Amino acid sequence: MKRDYLLMLIIVAGLAGAALITRATETKWNADAVFSSPSGRRIKAEGFDERLSSHPNPLPTGEGQFSEESLYLNGQTMKRVTLAFNGIAADSYWIRSLQYVGRKIVAFEDAHEGQFELTDLSTLGLSLLPSLLKMSATLDPQFMEPYYYGAVVLPEINPEEAISLLNQGIDANPQEWRLYQHLGYIYWQRHDYQKASQAYAAGSTIPGAPAWMVAMSARMTAEGGSRDAAREMYRHLYEASSDDAVKQMVTKQIMRLDSLDQRDIIRRVLTASAAQSGHCAATWRDVAAALHSARLPLDPRTLAPLDPSGVPYVLAKGGCEVELAESSRVPKR
Repeated sequence: MKRDYLLMLIIVAGLAGAALITRATETKWNADAVFSSPSGRRIKAEGFDERLSSHPNPLPTGEGQFSEESLYLNGQTMKRVTLAFNGIAADSYWIRSLQYVGRKIVAFEDAHEGQFELTDLSTLGLSLLPSLLKMSATLDPQFMEPYYYGAVVLPEINPEEAISLLNQGIDANPQEWRLYQHLGYIYWQRHDYQKASQAYAAGSTIPGAPAWMVAMSARMTAEGGSRDAAREMYRHLYEASSDDAVKQMVTKQIMRLDSLDQRDIIRRVLTASAAQSGHCAATWRDVAAALHSARLPLDPRTLAPLDPSGVPYVLAKGGCEVELAESSRVPKR
């Protein structure tokens, strides 16, 4: 009985020690979770606003006021310090990385009085994010979420860090074909279609890898820069991800590709109309019949073509060009 009590005491003491160590390595203000919902709205922990004004280190109101702090310990040192509680510490750093991004988004929105576009994280200045994700991955190399999240988010911030994180994941988990998929995605983003093809080819040899990995390897070599290849890339990323924020970003990128195709069709219609009539279109009604024949969705009131988010396109350059409306939810890039 005494031995059981002693063992319980050791476990409790160990958990308390791990919690204190993790707490000591966190930034000054890491108590309140802020995430982004699939709709792009902010979701705040209960009591967030009430604690905001009274907290000794309040959330900054401007993008430039958000100070960066380096991690106190490197991954290998932290792994030795946390001993048998590496998994708990890894979870802590994973949550901290999400909080870090969330607080940056809130600060950006407050400073710019608008909703942040999740497809462009490069404007947030997330310089600490690679270190946070690498710390979590080092503490628990088999914890896959930091790799997957970093593969989608980090290329906009630091592509080299994104590649480094995925290679770290592949070294620790050589049988995870999704890591090769994400590595191929990053190389594709960099227009390095040869390395993208090699990554897909390497992943396709892993037991359990889907057959489309081989097809994607061939496609990267043949037509890596095409929109059809991009659509297939994003579709597989969507299917492989369980993260709502990642799915939202991928969905918006597919909308952007669809809009590019639509605008190509609209430009051909506008060019043909100008060649026939001798002048550019004054309103969308001038080319409504041709747009309808091209099977583009039209606004029933103005007959303007609708973009993939359901917002009418805008005539530009005197009716000779088409542009996205300011209110469109289609990403510009």
